[in-house]
Formats: sequence, C-alpha cells, structure tokens
Amino acid sequence: MKLICIGRNYAKHISELKNEKPEHPVVFLKPDSSVLLKNNPFIIPAFTKDVHHEVEILVKINKVGKHIQTKFAHKYYDEIGLGIDFTARDIQNQLKEQGLPWEKAKGFDGAAVIGETWLPKDSFQDLNRIDFRLEKNKTIVQSGTTSEMLWKIDELIAYVSEYFTLKIGDVIFTGTPAGVGRVDEGDHLEGFIEDTLCFSIQVK
Repeated sequence: MKLICIGRNYAKHISELKNEKPEHPVVFLKPDSSVLLKNNPFIIPAFTKDVHHEVEILVKINKVGKHIQTKFAHKYYDEIGLGIDFTARDIQNQLKEQGLPWEKAKGFDGAAVIGETWLPKDSFQDLNRIDFRLEKNKTIVQSGTTSEMLWKIDELIAYVSEYFTLKIGDVIFTGTPAGVGRVDEGDHLEGFIEDTLCFSIQVK
C-alpha cells in the first residue's frame, strides 16, 4: 500500500503557511509504517515540539492503473474517506530551509490517520462539493469543502498516475484546507465528512 499525499491544494492553506501557489500538484509519499493503528492514540514524537493536524479527504484506489486519463479516473475508486496528515512543522521548516525532503516531518510512525469509516462514492450528489471538518476538543478547528480544491480528485488521480502505478489499496490524501494547528497531549480529535464521524483519536 502506498500513501500518496498532495500538498498545497487549497488556496487559503497556501496563504496561511506563506507558501507559493504551485504550477502542478505537490506530491509526497508516506510509508505504510506511518499509518496509525486502529484504536491507538497518537503519540507526539520526542523529536518534535510542534506537531500540526492536517485533515484531508481520502480516496482509496480499487484497481491497478497507469497513465489514467482524467475522464476515466472515476473508475479507479468507489469510496471516500477522511484522515489526518500529521506534520512535525518545526522539522519540516528546518528541512525546507535546507532544500531537503520532508519525510522525517511527514512519514514518522503514526503520522497518517486513515479513518475507519469509508463512504460510497455514489452516496454523494457531487464529489466536488463534499463538506468535511476536524474538531479538537469539540471545537471546529478545520473545515473545508472539496469545491475549494485547486485540483479535483479525478485530476489528482490522473496526475499521480503519470509517475506512479496505482495499485489496489493505495490511498491518496488530497490536501488540507486552512486552519492547521498544533496538537498537544490530552487533545481529542474527531473528523467528520458532513455528519458522519470518520475517526476519533486521543493525543498522548
């Protein structure tokens, strides 16, 4: 299983981190060892003092594909999920300043939350208008809609498949909206697609 992540796919998030708007999707990978195991808390690693939550719509690939055209991309997934791309922001900033890859900041153990609840694609009237949110301690800290994506789901699948063969079970993290922020020990995080609870996590 590959975890393929898209960065800078929401304009307001680009602005809040003072990044430049990319010409093409920003793509990076997380190892399968970064997946937070079922029912486990998220434990803040000792090497960082500034872990941020980034809630994201997820797409699970259901058949093998390479060089997929956008108009056919809808055939390669049938479920929509929700997750968190945890980011050691202090480590990421250090790496960016040195022009180095982000893996230490993005791919550490537990850095990828994949919600247990997956919703059938056909249950949505419009995949480009899916509302989702993250609550921290019962307060909404991030909310977004897929209509705000710079590159839509099918466009991302087509783009990524130019570089990587997509395989059954691969998961694409489609980017995070504005509102990313720090998590601390004792926080409780809950992620929703519209009114459906997709994950509930304790931070330790």
